[in-house]
Amino acid sequence: MLGRADVSKPRLAITAKEEDDLAEIEVRLDGKPVHTHRADGRLVLDTPSLAEGKHELTATSHSGLPFLHDVSRTFTVDTTAPKLRLSPAPATKPGAPVTVSGRVEDAGQVKVSIAGVPVPVGDDGTFSRRLEKPPSRIEVVATDAAGNITREHVNAIAPYPLTRAAHLTAIGWSSDVVRDPVLRLVKDKKINAVELDIKDENGEIGYNSSLPLAREIGAVKNRYDARKVIDTLHGMGARVVGRIVAFRDPILAQASHRQGKDNRLVQAPDGSPYDGGHYGTLSFTNFADPEVREYNIALATEAAKLGFDDILYDYVRRPDGKLSTLRFPGLGKQTPEKSIADFVADTHRRLQPEGKYLGVSVFGIAATRPKEIAQDIPALAQHADYIAPMVYPSHWAEGEYGVASPNASPYEIVNRSLADFAKQVKGTRATVVPWLQDFSLGVHYGPTEVADQIRAAAGDGMNSFLLWNAGASYQGAALTTLR
Repeated sequence: MLGRADVSKPRLAITAKEEDDLAEIEVRLDGKPVHTHRADGRLVLDTPSLAEGKHELTATSHSGLPFLHDVSRTFTVDTTAPKLRLSPAPATKPGAPVTVSGRVEDAGQVKVSIAGVPVPVGDDGTFSRRLEKPPSRIEVVATDAAGNITREHVNAIAPYPLTRAAHLTAIGWSSDVVRDPVLRLVKDKKINAVELDIKDENGEIGYNSSLPLAREIGAVKNRYDARKVIDTLHGMGARVVGRIVAFRDPILAQASHRQGKDNRLVQAPDGSPYDGGHYGTLSFTNFADPEVREYNIALATEAAKLGFDDILYDYVRRPDGKLSTLRFPGLGKQTPEKSIADFVADTHRRLQPEGKYLGVSVFGIAATRPKEIAQDIPALAQHADYIAPMVYPSHWAEGEYGVASPNASPYEIVNRSLADFAKQVKGTRATVVPWLQDFSLGVHYGPTEVADQIRAAAGDGMNSFLLWNAGASYQGAALTTLR
């Protein structure tokens, strides 16, 4: 049997016990003469392209010696890779056991492996394997008798639960005046989740983190007891989404600069700290630096172990601005988009054993302009459980998506922009959970404007959402009661 790899560069040859016996040999392939040449003590065929099917190779000696005779060999060319069909591999939650199953044609001649382990193939071509601790992306390989290989992947996907959340800062949770109205929305079944800051835009960590680097740089503020908060919300039937502002981190940036560790910073071309404009000079840490990445991943893992249901990254991007004005030590030949997607993949691998969901907050423009802030949606969606686009109507320029005044047209701009995100995540492991605007900026937003955004998202098949109001003042009248 010769497979695709064999015939891509065919090298058929005839050998003999004595090299002189190769003299005066006539070679025929399927009855037709074939040119040959001597090389490395063998008679090598100048083989024409080999068609699919059976072939016969014949060598005839014209030396006249009685002990030399015709020799023939038959072989079959089969370059068609096996057909492999996989069934979905649903999980009850991230990291939970899954069963991978499927079917191959020509069962008796095809071998199958799942996640590197050979599995038996039934007479009807079916196969399966249960993985107690599955990777997020499971490889299935089918190899036929000719060595042709088909590789497919199946994602161990846990459907994201319906989540309707409101944002709270760590300081907000510590204030009865701010916290209690949000908890009232939970009690009234207007929302079923609270998005609580773990690490905010200032680089402050809200609970008493034990991470050595966080304590060393003074990031730990201990504004709430994470376990008590989670127990309280879980007791109310609410999920807890922990927000980590990843690469906008003034505390880590300033401490790193003081310590002479500017490799942790986004830099200007001359090596000085990048001027982040209204964010401040020492505001953005370097997503390509291993220590910065590990700091955020370790925090995400710690929070997952404490009981947060989701880890939701924010500012998982490069600073806005021309790429030529930025320098990322350690990036090498990678693009910023690839590096950031790899960071999300690394986080997902660390979180999966904890059974938690991973979300990524992205700019609304990322669906059409992935290089502007290094957020490649299809790449990120390969490794996140959900993408959370910030499609706030007040943040769109006039004319975007054909909407003359996005801020005054919340339904239209949200519906059209989210349709783009739906296309971007199609075929990936991720769903879309949008950030929606519950604040006024330029145009007054009351319950009608908030409800219009929720309707617009639902029109794109997105019933989960996250509400943003910096002061945690939310309009319950815009929200329907959950059943």
